[in-house]
Amino acid sequence: MTPLHIFARKKRDKSPLSMLSLYDAPSAQIACEAGADAILVGDSLGNAILGYDSTLPVTMSDMLRHTGAVVRGVKSSSRVDVAVVADLPFGSYATPKRAIKNAVALLQIGAHAVKIEGVNPDLLQKMAREGIPVMGHLGFTPQSVLQFESVVQGKTSEVGQRLARQAAVLEECGAFAVVLEAVTGEVAQHITAQLKIATVGIGAGAGCDGQVLVWNDVVGLSPQTFKLAKAWANTRQIWLEAAQNYVGEVQNGSFPAPENGWNMNDEERAKFSASHDEIEIETLDEQPF
Repeated sequence: MTPLHIFARKKRDKSPLSMLSLYDAPSAQIACEAGADAILVGDSLGNAILGYDSTLPVTMSDMLRHTGAVVRGVKSSSRVDVAVVADLPFGSYATPKRAIKNAVALLQIGAHAVKIEGVNPDLLQKMAREGIPVMGHLGFTPQSVLQFESVVQGKTSEVGQRLARQAAVLEECGAFAVVLEAVTGEVAQHITAQLKIATVGIGAGAGCDGQVLVWNDVVGLSPQTFKLAKAWANTRQIWLEAAQNYVGEVQNGSFPAPENGWNMNDEERAKFSASHDEIEIETLDEQPF
């Protein structure tokens, strides 16, 4: 049984699945120890880590680097069976050939599956034939941010029905789960009931089979908390206070203290002091670089 079976088992047992989107080894290790069922290495790292205004600038190199870090964090924890899903970033699945190549690279580095936004039956079927597990993503899809007039999806019956049809297509094409982002609760609950595969919500109500949130939001590291999220701590303030204390102690000379460094023993100190006058400083001729 692979770690991805947790999605089907949680759906079957009607036990809510917990997933965190994060990007580094220490956070992955902590998430595993906390009992998370799965980790998403999201292209949201563009906003959360790299300082971009959207996910669009995130590259495959970024995703490979951060996915590898998360995989190593999971392996260093006591729960090495936690499922790791990695996003295929903007432009990386423009053609089936490119998508398969990039997905294989993420799987080879240790991810158990990849996530793709939107609905592309031909692409999904070809990836399924290659044995690549795919998680879908419907509702607000950040890689298409330039096309959306509103973040929240499913406000009308027409849009809700379209999302339900798209979810059914994802299931038919072999997706093992689907993220529903910023989807009205009624629509998300309907989709969850109609699908045999698991739904993972983010801003889609409590009717989904599981939930996913960005690590920075959960631990209170983000400068603001969005409506679809919640902070269970305020670690941003802790980090700020720690950094302020460090700066203050450096400036007032109390850090580093003697216990923060090393010294010669008395014999070597005496030898070193006696040798000061014997040290000749050799001046090198300037050489062009």
